[in-house]
Amino acid sequence: MDIITTTLFGLETLTRLDLESCGYSKEDIKVSDGQVVLTVPDDSFADDIARVNMFAGCAERVFFSVGQFKATEFEEFFDNTAALPWADFIPEDWAFVITGYSRKSKLFGVPAMQSLAKKAICKSINISRGLPQDTPVTEDPSKGTVKIQFGMVSDQCHMLIDTTGDGLHKRGYRPLTHEAPIRETLALAMVRLARYTPFSYESLYDPFCGSGTIVIEAARNALGIAPGRDRIFSFTDIPYIGRKPLIKAREEAKDKEDLSPLDDIFFAGSDIDPKAVRSANANAESAGVKDFVRFTVKDALDLKPSSLSELTGFDRNLVITNPPYGGRLMTPEEAADIYRAIAGLYLTPRGQCRKGIRLSVITPDKDFEKATGAKADKTYKLYNGNKVCHLNNYFRLDKNDG
Repeated sequence: MDIITTTLFGLETLTRLDLESCGYSKEDIKVSDGQVVLTVPDDSFADDIARVNMFAGCAERVFFSVGQFKATEFEEFFDNTAALPWADFIPEDWAFVITGYSRKSKLFGVPAMQSLAKKAICKSINISRGLPQDTPVTEDPSKGTVKIQFGMVSDQCHMLIDTTGDGLHKRGYRPLTHEAPIRETLALAMVRLARYTPFSYESLYDPFCGSGTIVIEAARNALGIAPGRDRIFSFTDIPYIGRKPLIKAREEAKDKEDLSPLDDIFFAGSDIDPKAVRSANANAESAGVKDFVRFTVKDALDLKPSSLSELTGFDRNLVITNPPYGGRLMTPEEAADIYRAIAGLYLTPRGQCRKGIRLSVITPDKDFEKATGAKADKTYKLYNGNKVCHLNNYFRLDKNDG
């Protein structure tokens, strides 16, 4: 069986690393744009579905493949869809809904493909039950609904069944959010791409913390808290998967946690808005990390490296943040002023880090580099939903900075 994990573009490698950390072999993992495919034995399929949903921290959704085929004509698409064993995966009388997309393919009429797929699946189910092909298939949503997605890329079609339900970025701990929150999956990716080493001689600090997502994700990751620990998944309602694999995955997740008390606070943040700080503290408690993080009311533009060290108690600090950007909470001109202020605080005129500082800033496109004139040491093109962003990492220390 193939388990297909979809990601935001740019986060595929991090998802592969998550799967490898769960013990899956590199040879069983294939990476392509926006997805990671894991091949697993049939007899462990249900447990593997639960584990991938539980531990894939930078992924968006987990499917399994019913089959794949090439199709350049609608008739070919219909016949190949009907040839798949749908009755094995859609319980009797369950409803099923179909979504899909088409990229770089001769077939691009998605609504027409949805309609054809529905008819083809009904045909397949009837044939498997020994019924006339045109017999109406009973669908009772009160019994359950299977969500099917087709992905047509370069004339190759994957037929998939969703096992996640709400996207994986919805961890289940964030009932309170400030304006324009960043996705949990992207927040964790930022921390990992900044190469933050937990419990070293460096704190992690977000001066525009909002609802606290970046700080909370960093703390949970460091403490070994599984991304999916606090939520449910749609696969538990599917009879041939059920709840037992989730229970097993949660037990595995619990074994990996280390919530031993710490003497220092390695994860902290602040915001000028008291309401945001209250939300961040409430979310930290819900996420199970309230004793490991600290949020305070501060103006980000008052936090010089020296005052930041006084606040955190560390001589070295990773400043990692998703500041307000043009069109989100302010005008592009106001956002550019903030970017220049951030650079003035933490970078020297040479565009290198001040003593004790590493800086990681995510902004739309290349707005930060354009506004500040400071070229990042490493950039990553990422997506916050459909919005193109750049994560700008500055790690080179200016040796001339006193």
